[in-house]
Amino acid sequence: MGDLLLWLVSFFFLIALLVLVVYQLMCLADLEFDYINPYDSSSRINRVILPEFIAQGVLCVFYLVTRHWFMSLLCGPYLFYNVRLYLQRRHLVDVTEIFNLLNWEKKQRLFKLFYLIFLLILSIVWMILTTLDEHE
Repeated sequence: MGDLLLWLVSFFFLIALLVLVVYQLMCLADLEFDYINPYDSSSRINRVILPEFIAQGVLCVFYLVTRHWFMSLLCGPYLFYNVRLYLQRRHLVDVTEIFNLLNWEKKQRLFKLFYLIFLLILSIVWMILTTLDEHE
């Protein structure tokens, strides 16, 4: 029962990360279609970047602490990328450069979205396998 609870916590962390990335994509799409000005879009995106980074770091540490090595290894590249962006001070969206980098920012978030969906599918599979093992 304990392992199933761990997978449920992982599932909810991944859902939270997906919501944050989809929110960022929606802000970028609103900016692209000129529904919102660059300042509002940048401030909305910048407000959720650090919670996304922190949630990803907590999830990776959570996998390490609970000895789910494979999932921890899969979270590693995403965590490394986030840490590298933060240390290079390129994690925030610049108001003056947002139109020039709009396609790159959208591609970056789409890649994160597909990566998180892949992790979510693996988490669901592991949760189902854990439930079946405990049921027998």
